[in-house]
Amino acid sequence: MVLDDLTLPIVLAPLAGGPSTPALTAAVAEAGGFAFLAGGYLSADRLEQEITELRSLTSRPFGVNLFMPGAGPADPAVYGPYVEQLRGWALSRGLPIGEPRFGDDEFGAKLELLAGGPPAAVSFTFGLPAPDVVELVHGAGSEVWVTVTSPQEAHDAVEAGADVLVLQGLEAGGHRGSFADDDPSTGHPLLELLRLTAGLEVTLVAAGGIMSGADVGGALAAGARAAQLGTAFLLCPEAGTSEPHRAALRDRPAPTRFTRAFTGRWARGIVNDFMDEHDAHAVPAYPEIHYVTQPLRQAARAAGDGSLINLWAGAGYDRIRELPARELVALLAEEAGL
Repeated sequence: MVLDDLTLPIVLAPLAGGPSTPALTAAVAEAGGFAFLAGGYLSADRLEQEITELRSLTSRPFGVNLFMPGAGPADPAVYGPYVEQLRGWALSRGLPIGEPRFGDDEFGAKLELLAGGPPAAVSFTFGLPAPDVVELVHGAGSEVWVTVTSPQEAHDAVEAGADVLVLQGLEAGGHRGSFADDDPSTGHPLLELLRLTAGLEVTLVAAGGIMSGADVGGALAAGARAAQLGTAFLLCPEAGTSEPHRAALRDRPAPTRFTRAFTGRWARGIVNDFMDEHDAHAVPAYPEIHYVTQPLRQAARAAGDGSLINLWAGAGYDRIRELPARELVALLAEEAGL
């Protein structure tokens, strides 16, 4: 078990969509934690390049996260009106807009890549890997980690052969890792989720709103084998976090809430103008809506405009520290008394 060999029970979350970098993953691994490289949104070729770079930076074990593809395209009748609203809104402001499309994020090609050069662990988000996927990952020598948000998902993941469950509480920033894109109001805060899954004979990693060593210690005391942190690392210089996202994290001007407006899937982020404008009209259609807003968000990031981009952040992001990753891991360990 990877976690048995760790110096510190601290795990770097995948942070797909830009913040994840080989440098950040390597820094956390070198500091004694276990770190994930995000495979989501990358082509298989780009992921291969990032893994190669990561292996040049550290000999420590690491993991790679993949997005489970959805069952199929969303109904255009469901997302069509929202897309037209977004198109009109964007064009009236001279902003680019994309077209809705469905895709599997090159899931098969990425699996083949990881089977050929296995990391220590492969984690799955947005669904339960099929038996043949679990068999392939195990056969390559990697552990299978599955993100779960409910006791039922946890039970299903254990039955499917998961080695580790990443318990994602409601406090977590970014996308909900749930198997179905259910209303977050039906979900569980982290400590409650830990309590509800305590009887499972599987390794548990706690995720969601963990920002300090005290939070890490609380998760371990509640039964987790390790604590996974994402938002806490967004201001590290090694992270690929965009400048407007960094500015919002530093300024701490607004609370966080769940939104579907940017991608068509529930995610927690810092409230901004785009969310206020579109939350009431957003619909469940992922990844279709992601591809519609992607050009708009890219343009806004390039212009330094944080009012129009997804500012993913967990609850308690106001406690973020801006430190190099190795220093942050050391501080977390000191605070937790590890």
